[in-house]
Amino acid sequence: MQVFTYSEARQKLAMILDQAENKGKVLIRRKDGRTFALVPEKIVSSPLDVPSIRAKITTKEIVDIIREGRER
Repeated sequence: MQVFTYSEARQKLAMILDQAENKGKVLIRRKDGRTFALVPEKIVSSPLDVPSIRAKITTKEIVDIIREGRER
């Protein structure tokens, strides 16, 4: 984990953000000794969030397919 001074962080912000994304955490230390952690947020997505498709099938055909699968 890298530690940067406040001045370095101001000058190299884009590089530090990239490093935080790649390594998971970067520390920034102020002159008074306080340290702050820069941590990327996790992207939360639903497992049900899937792209849709265009299919030329009617609702009746879909219901028939599901019923046939349940009868087996």
